[in-house]
Amino acid sequence: MMAALAACSDSGNDGANPSANAEHEGQNWRYAHEEYEGDVQDVFAFKFKEYIEEHSPNTVQIHRFGELGESDDIMELTQAGVLQFVNQSPGFTGSLIPEAQIFFIPYLLPVGDDKIVSFFKDSKAINEMFPSLYAEQGLELLAMYPEGEVVVTADEKVTSPEEFKGKNIRVMTNPLLSETYSAFGATPTPLPWGEVYGALQTNIIQGQENPIFWIQSARLYEVSPNLIFTGHSQFVTAMMANQTFYNELSDENKKLVQDATAYARQYIFDYVPGLGDKMLKKIKEDSDKVTVTRLSEAQREAFRERAPQVEAKFIKMTGERGEELLNQFKSDLAEAEKSSSKE
Repeated sequence: MMAALAACSDSGNDGANPSANAEHEGQNWRYAHEEYEGDVQDVFAFKFKEYIEEHSPNTVQIHRFGELGESDDIMELTQAGVLQFVNQSPGFTGSLIPEAQIFFIPYLLPVGDDKIVSFFKDSKAINEMFPSLYAEQGLELLAMYPEGEVVVTADEKVTSPEEFKGKNIRVMTNPLLSETYSAFGATPTPLPWGEVYGALQTNIIQGQENPIFWIQSARLYEVSPNLIFTGHSQFVTAMMANQTFYNELSDENKKLVQDATAYARQYIFDYVPGLGDKMLKKIKEDSDKVTVTRLSEAQREAFRERAPQVEAKFIKMTGERGEELLNQFKSDLAEAEKSSSKE
């Protein structure tokens, strides 16, 4: 696949080593993400493309999920310089950047839209500490943003850790997410995304987690109709560039990329709030078999009290650097809480 993509690149327009002339004439940049048409990452990517193409002679070619393989494939292509930009959630990036698994500590991130947007805008951990971690892997971190509250779907209603026992819950290939579902009483089962629908349909797995828009878009509710709002997490993703490509851009094009990213991120900050409710309505309209269970505070507490073991596992996996990041996260979250309470 990598060789085929490289072979079809524009003549004299190698994204990893652009010439000054190519910059002046405009380049075609490739950008891959993990979602389908109209999903949040797709909206972000097209807003980025819109800004780039309105403000420069450059063009952006977007590849949606499946066009270039799974998440691991598009990351490999980006690190190799075949793709210039990629959107990938920390759930997959965690194998490269263990600290990115911080997003899978349950009940760390708030699920309220106003609090989470404030956090991502102002967080020192997000905007100052994470870029250096990504740079170690040859990646220029351009933006992190939330996609919505994570919701669990299962073969039956679940309201307690005891009711998770004996259930295989699909997780991304992420050790900390596996730890979370082990703590919740389930059996974590890593699976690539392309196998999830079929595995739910054949009862190889009995559940999975994703934001509501993805449950609707991928029609997961057809084979996993019981939606459980545990309130334990937000789905987060990151947009990044191949660092060699980025470093070799002119100052003008670097600013263009930064401005386009800021434009797309702000659009998403305005777009995501309320999206879950809209998609849940669509799901209910499409299927009368769907059930919605919103855990009470008392029910959530039974899950929340298991979070410290996941946090301890994170620190063990990431050492002092991870602990420093976690402390900054908590400080930033406290500030976001203050900001949202004043508004």
